[in-house]
Amino acid sequence: MKVKVISILEDNYMYLVIEEQSKQALAVDPAVPHRLLEIVKREGVTLVAVLTTHHHWDHARGNQALLKEVPGLRVYGGDDRIEGLTDKITDAQELKFNSINVRCLFTPCHTSGHMCYFVWEDECTDAPAVFTGDTLFIGGCGKFLEGTAEQMYHNLTQVLGSLPQDTKVFCGHEYTIKNLKFALLVEPDNEKVKEMLSWARARDDEDKPTVPSTLMEEFEYNPFLRLSEEGVRKFTGKTEPVEVLRVLRKEKDKFKKPKERLPPHAMLALEWGLLRP
Repeated sequence: MKVKVISILEDNYMYLVIEEQSKQALAVDPAVPHRLLEIVKREGVTLVAVLTTHHHWDHARGNQALLKEVPGLRVYGGDDRIEGLTDKITDAQELKFNSINVRCLFTPCHTSGHMCYFVWEDECTDAPAVFTGDTLFIGGCGKFLEGTAEQMYHNLTQVLGSLPQDTKVFCGHEYTIKNLKFALLVEPDNEKVKEMLSWARARDDEDKPTVPSTLMEEFEYNPFLRLSEEGVRKFTGKTEPVEVLRVLRKEKDKFKKPKERLPPHAMLALEWGLLRP
């Protein structure tokens, strides 16, 4: 199983998961369809399915165009608001594409219908992968736009946190540097955070992605997975894990104003690869 990491828009990722024997492929959150189809053609693979994590335009807006271009394509997701949805899925449902297996993980909070996808290949020694959309980021987690701290706690600790520790984490955005800056504020003595931040800055200088991480690594530096650590509790002034998470998310929301969204003409230029973010 090969995962191609594709940078799109301002800071999004879409992914192409390739079964190398059959040359069949799945796309995750392909919001820039023409770019995906170029890569599909270049790789010599057949696109058979789209896995959509949630309905937001920067994750789902390419689905309709792909359905027009690719006969027989199936679009999977857990929310009726997803553009081009052909197959609505439920928690723990498993899909199979030749030797590639997909377990659908319901993770409501960022949106009420958010799904993550745990993917592994039969008889393969490679580590499995999880596509986390806007639920878990490298060094951070998604905003609670349509859910609660209780839901996100369940998502992070019970749903994602219980996966094999070597699972590779492929998230929906390149937010790593700003997430780790916040992590350093939370735990200023965490050497792993400092190490990761230095590494992420070097990757950024080289215009390279920071994905994937692994779950094991996330537990070492991601404050949203370190809710029982003394330093994280001290920062929030809370001890009960859900309350620690609630305060942590509020503080992260205040930490830095989000980047101004680019004007439409600049977004179009980014989409067509005329500008680099």
